[in-house]
Amino acid sequence: MRKCPYCDFNSHALRGELPATAYVDALLADVLREIKHIHEREISSVFFGGGTPSLFPPAALARLLEGLQRYLRIAADCEITLEANPGSVDQARFEDFRSAGVNRLSIGVQSFQADSLHRLGRIHGPQAAVAAVETAHAAGFDNFNIDLMYGLPNQGRPAAVADITQAIALAPPHISHYQLTLEPNTAFAARPPALPEDDAIYAMQIDCQTRLAGAGYQHYEVSAYALRDRRCRHNLNYWSFGDYLGIGAGAHGKVTDLDKGKITRYEKLARPMAYIREATAGEAVAKSHQLSAQDAVLEFMMNALRLPEGVPRKLCTARTGLPWVCFEAAVDDARNRGWLDITADDRVRPTALGMRFLNNLLGCFLPPD
Repeated sequence: MRKCPYCDFNSHALRGELPATAYVDALLADVLREIKHIHEREISSVFFGGGTPSLFPPAALARLLEGLQRYLRIAADCEITLEANPGSVDQARFEDFRSAGVNRLSIGVQSFQADSLHRLGRIHGPQAAVAAVETAHAAGFDNFNIDLMYGLPNQGRPAAVADITQAIALAPPHISHYQLTLEPNTAFAARPPALPEDDAIYAMQIDCQTRLAGAGYQHYEVSAYALRDRRCRHNLNYWSFGDYLGIGAGAHGKVTDLDKGKITRYEKLARPMAYIREATAGEAVAKSHQLSAQDAVLEFMMNALRLPEGVPRKLCTARTGLPWVCFEAAVDDARNRGWLDITADDRVRPTALGMRFLNNLLGCFLPPD
């Protein structure tokens, strides 16, 4: 396995055998130390992401999920997602994951075009991408996502539309369609490829959104489209500034204690072997920090304003512990610029213009220099 040139996730090329037993031991030890953050709250979603978790043995995943059931209050309808890459699974393996308790997949297709896949450094081809989606259907998954990218090196509008057309034809319940960005500390950042012009990328986006809407996919987040009742519960929690535990190498977490006026973000040690050692023996947190009031306002809005439907205004206070006055001046500024609305049912919602120029909208919530 190798790392894709655009990827900034905490993923590592696999050398030798995956130490699955030791890793599950470390994960469960980590969970036991995280329980203090939960205060008996129910777990509504579990997401296995980063790298290619579908390489993990299904039996090891089953053991991990059994441990989570013992230690945590898992909702009866908990959404349990596993990321998978085409070429890393077959039908029997998907069926084993389903038997282990996984009930949702996220398949990293990225493109159905051979030239685009090659430029992205993907190790699968178009046929493997189609086969992975068909295999998910055949294995009995009625809830899964396809990841697609646009604005790719040397990509034109016809190729972007062809990708989304192929995706729709495969009938996934959910499609994530996001623009390629050059993230720091990636191979693409070090050696940038030639990307389409901004106007061309926007035209791709509009063409693809039109086709998705025509096929019944609801645009519920900047880069997410879902059929009825198939929105990603896990990501909606992120976007509404909910709490989540970070378990595993390089995992990030966010926990809130409004009684003490604290919102804490933290991340775990990134290197898998170091994580296994420290999580098994003691604390595996690499760093953590508490959000200031200004940070909480900005981070809440950075997430919530990705949702075209916005969020109830009362959620601003419920999730940050801050009074509305902390948001009011920036909201008024954004409304005056035509980027933000407060609806009749008291939701804070970006306008169509605000969605197009989301970075400008979020700039209203940046602290003054």
